[in-house]
Amino acid sequence: SPEDYCYKLPQAMSLQEGVLIEPLAVAVHALRLAGPMDPRRAVVVFGAGTVGLLCGRTAKALGADRVSMVDISPVRLDFAASYVGCQTFAVDLTQTAQQVAQSIRDKHSLTPNCVTVVVDASGAESSMRVGVELLQTGGTFVQVGMGKDEVMYPIMSVCTKELTIKGSFRYGHGDYADAVALASSGKVTVKELITKVVPFNDTVTAWDTTRRGEGIKTLIKVMDD
Repeated sequence: SPEDYCYKLPQAMSLQEGVLIEPLAVAVHALRLAGPMDPRRAVVVFGAGTVGLLCGRTAKALGADRVSMVDISPVRLDFAASYVGCQTFAVDLTQTAQQVAQSIRDKHSLTPNCVTVVVDASGAESSMRVGVELLQTGGTFVQVGMGKDEVMYPIMSVCTKELTIKGSFRYGHGDYADAVALASSGKVTVKELITKVVPFNDTVTAWDTTRRGEGIKTLIKVMDD
């Protein structure tokens, strides 16, 4: 029934924070697909946008001690370091996937048998290739970001390391409820992600801000809280 798709926000949660429950549900769904978080192993998240940041924060909330965030933007990675509480790595686009993977290992002291889970929230083909290179034998790769319809993929590495590849499409049953529970418990806070709130009449400014990659999340206010 239609009411099954409605979730009551806690009284202490603002509508602005409520807006961020949607991307948090995306992160919850992705980490559910990734399986139990092993505190002895490492999780690497590619893409430090809203969903990527929430994937990193959710991984920590679910028990992953070692989380690394990878992106091409130093500004977003600086934010990720404080928001997620993680190690960060800025990609050198001139390097091969193998070189980037080794650089990440060297900087973050990761062994070839250390990275259990990779979550790609960037949708970039180059990130997918690096992620496969990073994963340990038997590791799990969750594809959250959406980019090109078809990509060049290191399928032989997938086969030889017997990796599990999972596609993630937004969210499913129970993900919104779990997202609300995580946010209301304080294990995952979302208000820090809100960079700017603009009135509805200034919607073009909001989209221009997003297009330029400024901040993390720009909201369009269509009603009073």
